[in-house]
Amino acid sequence: MTDRTGIFAGDDPFAIARAWMKEAEKSELNDPDAIALATVDAQGLPNVRMVLLRQIEDDAFVFFTNYDSKKGQEISASGKAAFVLHWKSLRRQIRVRGMVTREDGAQADDYFASRSLKSRLGAWASRQSQPLDSRASLMADVAKITVEKGPNPPRPPFWGGFRIRPVEIEFWADGAFRLHDRFRWTRDLGADASNWTVQRLNP
Repeated sequence: MTDRTGIFAGDDPFAIARAWMKEAEKSELNDPDAIALATVDAQGLPNVRMVLLRQIEDDAFVFFTNYDSKKGQEISASGKAAFVLHWKSLRRQIRVRGMVTREDGAQADDYFASRSLKSRLGAWASRQSQPLDSRASLMADVAKITVEKGPNPPRPPFWGGFRIRPVEIEFWADGAFRLHDRFRWTRDLGADASNWTVQRLNP
């Protein structure tokens, strides 16, 4: 589109997202990669929570979590998710909706190994989203796992990545008098998934 210039310019939405993320890393005080991730339960009731977006690939967005958590179960059941990235410092946001698959291979192993030892042990000990009797019982589980798994625990089989391949990406930037700039990219994940349609939206 002729008026898609400046921060919106380009033919690759993932390249635009990476460029915006790079800017946010310089200006956002905490967790520039924090996303509000939305899923739905079996009754269609939405759930939203903050997680960290760890990778923007050439065709997808990747985050990591416990597969047995509420979000993990809901994603596994529906195969779909949505999220929003919001940067108050830049007055911009990115909205994404798409189909989700697991990343439970070498890439997940590498990311798990890059985490701090305490975080890796915590991943083993936490039954994420399940009821917890007390913090003391959680710390007892961490201590037990520390003895069992040692200083280099492997990635748990119930922990790994989710890869979101978008069917829709929206780039939003704040405008004067609430006349914001919005561009929505849409595609079909069929044979030619690189064929995006871009449309400017009303504020």
